[in-house]
Amino acid sequence: MTYSPISIRQITLNRLKMKLNDPFTTSFGTFQEKEFYVIEVEDEDGNIGFGESVAFSSPWYSEETVKTNKHIMEDFLIPLLFDAPIYHPDEVSERFQPIRKNNMAKAGLEGAVWDLFAKRRKLPLYQALGGNKDKIDVGISIGLQPTVKELLEIVDSRVNEGYKRIKLKIKPGSDYDMLKEVRREFPHISMMADANSAYTLSDIELLKKLDEFNLTMIEQPLSHDDIIDHAKLQQQLVTPICLDESIHSLEDAKKAIELGSCRIINIKIGRVGGLTEAKRIHDYCLMKGIPVWCGGMLEAGIGRAHNIALTSLDQFILPGDTAASASYWERDIIDPEVIVDQGVIQIPQRFGIGYDINREALEYYCVEKNVFIESNYKVKT
Repeated sequence: MTYSPISIRQITLNRLKMKLNDPFTTSFGTFQEKEFYVIEVEDEDGNIGFGESVAFSSPWYSEETVKTNKHIMEDFLIPLLFDAPIYHPDEVSERFQPIRKNNMAKAGLEGAVWDLFAKRRKLPLYQALGGNKDKIDVGISIGLQPTVKELLEIVDSRVNEGYKRIKLKIKPGSDYDMLKEVRREFPHISMMADANSAYTLSDIELLKKLDEFNLTMIEQPLSHDDIIDHAKLQQQLVTPICLDESIHSLEDAKKAIELGSCRIINIKIGRVGGLTEAKRIHDYCLMKGIPVWCGGMLEAGIGRAHNIALTSLDQFILPGDTAASASYWERDIIDPEVIVDQGVIQIPQRFGIGYDINREALEYYCVEKNVFIESNYKVKT
């Protein structure tokens, strides 16, 4: 199918700082403030697509940070978007290919182009991606807590809210006994553990003990860049291993599946470089019968909306981390905010990401704005 070309005239990078309702603790640290970019891509007719970067301020999840995202977007990726008209968002990842890695920087810009493309075609983003669900099941991620008592109270609250799956962060010293208490209190809930690469094969006997809790999965127990040791570990576990940080591309997913490194894959748009690559991984997992789900990076409303659209694809058969806006933010940057009703999100039917941008909130949280004009990048003859 031939589409009318998108001529990008202006790109705006809004750097935001938003405070989480509660501190979020994982095996790699605790934080309560999220810094990120909201990206606006505007065409020649004044239509605007929105994307959101997901890198953290420090390189604890990956090598990318908010500052490196700005450098890569400003000095390398934005000039490439201005280089020529775009007929389909899939072309963006091809155009970005000469720039190695920096997937989160790429995904923020590519997401904005996808939103713009859907709006120009007068389609909801999920339909532009090929999704066909009108609602999705979601779970919630709960960080490490100071005491088991506090954790149980939070789990109880989230279970009563109807979330379809509870994800608990674990690390050495906060794992077996903690999970045992949660499972004792909640014997029938769908529960998983996320290690964020906190263990090694020397912990195999401990990890094997987690089989007794009937977990949906253990997410990324070993090194962030490993697929070999995960294959060895999976052979020893009844519980499925889910890979997160190890999967940056379709090629990574193919190798992990072939080696038997996992039985489930978490797809994060930012980690794999955008919606186009996320779709490719999804399609391959569908063919191979590997369940996938959409992970979260503590996104604000725009990133959350992109996750909702992606989760509409067929092989997202496990609840993702796209919880309600109010679970994380006192005030989100979209209108209406993302609402979860008994663990279900109704997919918005409006064009693009399906939500309006709350400009007042955006300006309130914005600490820096940079505007890039297409005409400034034209080669002078």
